Amino acid sequence: MSYIKADDVLPQNIIKIIQQYIDGENIYIPKKDGSRIDWGTKTGAKKELRQRNTLIYREYLNGEKISVLASRYYLSDKTIQRIIREMKISESV
Repeated sequence: MSYIKADDVLPQNIIKIIQQYIDGENIYIPKKDGSRIDWGTKTGAKKELRQRNTLIYREYLNGEKISVLASRYYLSDKTIQRIIREMKISESV
């Protein structure tokens, strides 16, 4: 995340109002509602995880043991169980 100097983008009267609440500290200003994108959408990470989870679920359905899947994908047994449970739920919908 990059920082932008308030002096470069905000009018002085707005800066003075903000300084009444927070003076000289960093502040995060969120995007407007409706302009935010979901996590992983921009980088493709969400798609990659969905593909990985689908593969894990298929391997499980083909008889692979949870402990083997956990080792193969560097995940805990609990995480593999959660993925399988979530895939079962999404498949039934």
